[in-house]
Amino acid sequence: MPKSKVRKKSVYTPPEGVLPASAARAQAAQPSPRWYAPVMVALMLLGLLWIVVYYVAGDRIPLMTTLGPWNFAIGFGAMVAGLIMSMRWR
Repeated sequence: MPKSKVRKKSVYTPPEGVLPASAARAQAAQPSPRWYAPVMVALMLLGLLWIVVYYVAGDRIPLMTTLGPWNFAIGFGAMVAGLIMSMRWR
């Protein structure tokens, strides 16, 4: 039985103005500055350290006694800020 001919298709490239805006932004993404990663890690560690200090010696530190349960908001807020930064890190 004879073999059929294989037609080669050209690769489709969309016209210039058809690309969605998100694809254009993804192509233009630059790497993060050098200070970004240390600040991100520092925020996560600072939040963790704040909560640990509050548990261990919170009743002996006047500022932490005054803040009360807001210490958790400060600690977790710093950690969440670091995690949000980690999603934007390139």
